[in-house]
Amino acid sequence: MALTIDILEHILNFMNISTYTVKPKLPNSLKPLEEIARNLWLSWNFDAVELFIRLDYDVWMQAKQSPVRALGMVSQERLAEVAKDDSYLARLKETYNRFLQYKKGDTWYRGSRKDVVAYFSMEYGMDVSLPIYSGGLGILSGDHMKTSSDMGLPLVGVGLLYRQGYFVQYLNADGFQQESYPENDWYNMPVELKTNRSGQPIKISLEMAGRMVAVQIWEVKVGRSSLYLLDTNIPENSQDLRNITASLYGGDKERRIQQEILLGIGGIRALRALGINPAATHMNEGHSAFLGLERIRELMAEKHFSFEEAREALWPTNIFTTHTPVPAGNERFDITLLEKYFNVWAQTLGLSWRDFLSLGRERPYDDHETFCMTVLALKLAAYANGVAALHGEVSRDMWKNLWPGLPLDEIPISHVTNGVHPRTWVSSNMSELLGRYFGPNFDEAPTDLAIWNRIDRISDEELWRTHERRRERLVAFTRERILGQYKRTGAPERRIRQAEDALSPYTLTLCFARRFATYKRGTLLLRDPERLLRLIRDNDRPVQLIFAGKAHPHDLPGKELIRELLHFAEKHDVANRIIFVENYDMTVAKYLTSGGDVWLNTPRRPQEASGTSGMKAAMNGVLNCSIMDGWWDEAYNPGVGWTIGRGEEYEDTNLQDEIESNALYDLLEREIIPLFYQRGRDGLPREWIKMMKNCMREIGQSMSSHRMLMDYSRKFYLPALKNYRRIIKDEYQESKALAAYLFKLRNAWDSISIFKIESNAKPVMQRGDLLTVNARIDLGPLIPDEVLVELYHGSVSNQTSGIKNARRSEMKAVGQEGSSYRYQVKIDCDDTGFQGHTVRILPKHPALVHPYRSGFIKWA
Repeated sequence: MALTIDILEHILNFMNISTYTVKPKLPNSLKPLEEIARNLWLSWNFDAVELFIRLDYDVWMQAKQSPVRALGMVSQERLAEVAKDDSYLARLKETYNRFLQYKKGDTWYRGSRKDVVAYFSMEYGMDVSLPIYSGGLGILSGDHMKTSSDMGLPLVGVGLLYRQGYFVQYLNADGFQQESYPENDWYNMPVELKTNRSGQPIKISLEMAGRMVAVQIWEVKVGRSSLYLLDTNIPENSQDLRNITASLYGGDKERRIQQEILLGIGGIRALRALGINPAATHMNEGHSAFLGLERIRELMAEKHFSFEEAREALWPTNIFTTHTPVPAGNERFDITLLEKYFNVWAQTLGLSWRDFLSLGRERPYDDHETFCMTVLALKLAAYANGVAALHGEVSRDMWKNLWPGLPLDEIPISHVTNGVHPRTWVSSNMSELLGRYFGPNFDEAPTDLAIWNRIDRISDEELWRTHERRRERLVAFTRERILGQYKRTGAPERRIRQAEDALSPYTLTLCFARRFATYKRGTLLLRDPERLLRLIRDNDRPVQLIFAGKAHPHDLPGKELIRELLHFAEKHDVANRIIFVENYDMTVAKYLTSGGDVWLNTPRRPQEASGTSGMKAAMNGVLNCSIMDGWWDEAYNPGVGWTIGRGEEYEDTNLQDEIESNALYDLLEREIIPLFYQRGRDGLPREWIKMMKNCMREIGQSMSSHRMLMDYSRKFYLPALKNYRRIIKDEYQESKALAAYLFKLRNAWDSISIFKIESNAKPVMQRGDLLTVNARIDLGPLIPDEVLVELYHGSVSNQTSGIKNARRSEMKAVGQEGSSYRYQVKIDCDDTGFQGHTVRILPKHPALVHPYRSGFIKWA
């Protein structure tokens, strides 16, 4: 009988085992291989990967493409042989020199590195050799780290080291998803335990519900950057505490709050223990929001500040990115569970329990509301953003109740559209082709986005030949994978022979690969079976489909979608043309995004926050066919792909599926399939290739992660670091003054009133006329320098009572009678039509990043 992990560890606890680490013994000439293997720069430089493939291909595959493990598995005889191979050594020297040059070369960012931005994420997907990710959030975090390295940003990553990572997916004979949780062997992976000068592990501790948890820290080198991962699986902890870092998104709500305490609070303490100053923090999703409380606690203890003083000192240095477009997707904890872990924290922060809970509530003193991590992050961060333009709109609407009275377009949640790391996701074949025509800057100056305009230098023949090579490799890879699937499940010999001939390297290939959740509608194409089967069985212009993706272990409807796909293919005898590839990971993703012809995306709008897989496909010349949601809503134009519908939203989901499935069939039948098979005498689909080039040119520039990080840097990182340096320069006097101002404002706000508005407006004004508006305002104990008075003006809608496309013009105090002031502004009548105006008051203080503080807006 197989032993479970817990039973095995229980047995080992009673054994007296001496432990030590064995490292591969490399000849001197091969020593650079170990340094390369332990830096994930390798993951976006295929020439470095080739060094390990050339060592021993069979070992490389047995090692599951892990360079560190492969080095330990290659025989000493083979190492000795390669150490004398002049061609191999020349290639190693060339690659190693390029690696060293990369680490010390010029970068986009050239400022101070003394203080850093600490980037917190629950998962990181950087390479198949480090399986601590589940899907899109982790892949984005990995690309974020790689891009930060390319640009030389003063940024470090913080995450958790999961003993089992996310699950490995496999399907049973009936097509139902099963999960396994293999253990990660950290000593054969690109992570290194952080130790002090005496060689002992650097550790931190934190309290959880009255128990102390010991934590050790591992480092992952990502080019120039570092990612630090926290680990509780050490002897000092009891088994249940060791299991805090057992698996990603595993366990119950209590395990989740433990992981999020570890990530946020433990992450800050880990950086301090390493001598790193997190001058600014970036919370990638709400999981790490407890870091805001730890930073406040630190400052209160160090400077003897009040909670409000510490909060205002840190608010301008916190950045929060939300990735969730539906309310149910935001992490919430019951108050009973929160009290178990944070009752002492309220006392430490000098807050009543109700005031503490208000930090995580939309309705601050609603005793029936749970504690929301997104709300906590939004209240503690001056900078907040969604991950696409449409998602920014959705997020502003979702969280508008945190800023009552503020117009929707002013809710302080902006957007930075996600991007992908080109050198990671553009295939090796395509990268070689692009490098030949784009020049060295494609590799050496990745922020030079205009270089994608050189795509027209590549001939149609070369681009198509490279793309066809990738489709051939995708077909070969898929056949190998499904052959393994069939053999494992004991499939009949007929099915195994079928797998050996599955798919065609010459057929239009549609790919759908993403998490199998019901809102993503992975089976939308099955809605009209006869229509789909006609497309698949067409001998002259056939299509084939490849699916991949995991359902969450507890998502039974998502698992049922996968089984439905397989049953459909079997029932209609098209299992060699409709394929599901198990265990969607970075390896599978790279084959699909570079070898398909069309990338399908069919979510229910607006439930896709951004999505990035289609960006990866686009940079490889794979054309998108997608619902107008996420990133595609802003990237689409008719020259780069196809849109299913025009961004409509439906209340009746059955009607939506009917309309949009028919729209998808129409696109395939009338546009996509004819265009792909429209060939000239030279056999080239030149109109298709034209779209490929347009797609690569536009998406390569607009959806590059380097564009994304330049946006983050300019909008958030550099201002937050500047705020930090300004705040500490005067020993936090500015922050203390801001806290005192907000205290005064809170007490005075109810006494402020706008009691009279006058203007020279006539029933009909002429364009160019000067409009003068006066307002009488009672400021109570405040003075004009302490408030921002604005004329809010624009077109008045016939359908609503509000002002649309509003503009704001600051009004100035021009007279005083006691506590009453006369404010005035003059504006030109520029716009025609039905116009209107009103007056409002907002906070005003030089230390405010923006004036939109909850509860502080007063309208006439």
